[in-house]
Parts: sequence; C-alpha cells; structure tokens
Amino acid sequence: MTPLVIYTDLDGSLLDHHDYSHAPADPLLRELEQLGVPVIPCTSKTRAELLQFRDELKNTHPFITENGAGVFVPEGYFSSQPRDTQSADGFWVKRFVKPRAHWIGLLNRLTDRFDGKFISFSQMQVSDIIRLTGLSREAALRAAEREFSEPVQWQGNNDQRQALVDALQQMGAHVLQGGRFLHVSGQCDKGTALNWLHSLYLEHNDAEPKASLAIGDSPNDISMLDTADYALVIRSPVQDPPALQRTQNLIISTHTGPEGWNEGVREILTRLKTSRR
Repeated sequence: MTPLVIYTDLDGSLLDHHDYSHAPADPLLRELEQLGVPVIPCTSKTRAELLQFRDELKNTHPFITENGAGVFVPEGYFSSQPRDTQSADGFWVKRFVKPRAHWIGLLNRLTDRFDGKFISFSQMQVSDIIRLTGLSREAALRAAEREFSEPVQWQGNNDQRQALVDALQQMGAHVLQGGRFLHVSGQCDKGTALNWLHSLYLEHNDAEPKASLAIGDSPNDISMLDTADYALVIRSPVQDPPALQRTQNLIISTHTGPEGWNEGVREILTRLKTSRR
C-alpha cells in the first residue's frame, strides 16, 4: 500500500475549470483506489455536491466541505469515533464554524454600505448560479445547499472589495478568494481541516506513516498547499498560480485541470517509489 493520502481541490484542479470534467484523471483515480491511496476532496463545494461526486467516482473516503468548514468521515471508517464530532446521516461530522445563517446575517448588515457591489448565493436565483458557474440545474441546486459559508460574487473594484473584506473581518468573519467567488465563513481553512483529518490517519494507521499530498490551483488552497508534506499546484487558465511560502516538495504542473492533476500525481508517486528504494 502506497503511504500517501491525497487532499485535492476540485474546481480547476481535479475538475476542468470550464466543463468540470475529470475524465483525463479517471484511469489514475482507479489506480489510486487499487493502491489503497485515499483521495479526499477538500473543496469549497457543499456536502450535497460531494455526495454526488463520491457516488460518481465510487469514492468511499472522508471529504472536506466549504473550504475546511466541515469534515465528514463515514461512520466506521476509523476504529473509533473521532473526538469533537457528531454523528449525523451516516457520518462523523467535525464542524469548525458557525452555520451559514450567521454569515448571511453579517453580509446583510453591509448591504447598504456596499450597495450594488456584491450579490451572495442566498440572493441569487438558480438561473443566476447556472449562469455564473456553468453548472446544470441539478448541480446548481446542490451548490446552493450551503451549511457553513456564503459565497459572494463581487461586482465592484479591488479597493472596494478589500473594504468589504476588512469590514467582514472586523465582524469576526474569514474571507477566502476562490476560483469564482469570495467565500465568507468563520476562522477555518483547508489547511486546518487537512491537519485534523490527517492526524486521524496517523493515529489509526497500523502500517508505516502516511504522507499528505495537497493539490490546488487557487488562493483558497494556499493553507493546505503550505501545510501538507507534498504540494502540487495545478496551473489555471484564468489566474496565476497561488504564491506559496514553501519551496520544498513542491510541483507545479505544466498542464491545467485534470491533465495537470494526472501529470503531477504521477510524478509524486514516482518520487515516493524512488525514495523508498
């Protein structure tokens, strides 16, 4: 069994930025499952979206939602229930922040000050989400089922956007820039969620210790890319690679989306095999 756990962003990383296809990575995903390498979605997506995604890929591993706000571990996946989790709908759930309604309330308090400069998911029609994301109607409905955060489409200039971020931070919110939206939530990030979940793999692993590989393409992936043992940055067709603090055990793909994912993960696997000889 390869001593590795993969924590991957989806949109723009494992999924193509434009059409959300993961087809170029499918053969490798099947190989990883055969090797016993868990692939953990760590994304801004919702639980509803990830349940659909896991069914599609026959992925039975834990997953991290809404930029690290929640971690869902299938009940029985580890030998005992992790501390500070609740059982719900067949999962052990770790919640890092307050529920979505709290963050919507903060945004509503800023509506007059930033009149016409932003629109949040809760204010959008399904047709708006479809237009902004290119998702199907069913997928857009799943994307709207937020539990811990509120995505915001910014419509003003950069200075005004920073003013909004500053105002939200003063009110106790944490704001992350994703590939398409600002994500308003609490003090959580993908790196914190990765560390929490990976500690469980290390605690419950009877074989050799597992290394962590984080994969992402956007600023909201920086915390996990800087945290993991290995980092794979996927090149984006719409933005520059995120600026990381690390320089060691870092790969930047030459291809975008799932082609870059396939390319980079295979390189990491080769490095691990070489290091174990």
